[in-house]
Amino acid sequence: MATSQLTFKQNLKIKSPIVDINHCLNQILPAFNNLNKELSPGFRLVDTFPNCFSFNVVKCKDAKARTAHLNKLENVYRASKDDPNTLFIISDASLKNNIATSVTHIQRGQALITKAIYHATNISTTEAELFAIRQGISQAAHTNGITNIAVVTDAIPAAKRIFDTSCYPFQLHSIAISCNLRAFFSRDPRNSITFWDCPSNDNWPSHHLVNKESKSSRFNPILPSKTSWDHSRRDECNSII
Repeated sequence: MATSQLTFKQNLKIKSPIVDINHCLNQILPAFNNLNKELSPGFRLVDTFPNCFSFNVVKCKDAKARTAHLNKLENVYRASKDDPNTLFIISDASLKNNIATSVTHIQRGQALITKAIYHATNISTTEAELFAIRQGISQAAHTNGITNIAVVTDAIPAAKRIFDTSCYPFQLHSIAISCNLRAFFSRDPRNSITFWDCPSNDNWPSHHLVNKESKSSRFNPILPSKTSWDHSRRDECNSII
């Protein structure tokens, strides 16, 4: 904690495992903001733009429903090739050795215009999924000429949190997404966003590619042992407390 009182030049001169750990570990950041305006009754997205967002969810145990769902998704995806006003956000995340990897593909006319890969430690897959969706929506909402956004993910429960006004761990991500969507909907009340459920084991081609990238991406941590990560995180938390 004392290192935070040092100047930038002083920090550069210090060589110590504590400094290395402090640089590579995630910061302890606030996770809640219940007083944010986005959560105020009458101002929330569910109150002001209830018809601008929707969810297409599939019953995972019903094979026929899953096939029909994927066919519907494929038809919408093919139609987007001739529709420059539609943007597809395809995201996925995986967790290995305490390192979460999230991958986001943004496509317009089925052409990949942006690909982003992020690594983070000491977070859950759910938070990594929500972060990937947040990054995609942040770019899509400010892209000129876009009126329809389609988000394809296997983490629909995480996506639904965006419109949840209760207190939960990833609230700040949802607030940031809400702000971007509010700007997007305010430009034109006809603008819309649709969330498509796409289980990874259905291997829908575009999502399957993102899923493979999230699992194959490699990141070498400074502290490769999970025990070392947990010990360092515990010490840092105890110090802050």
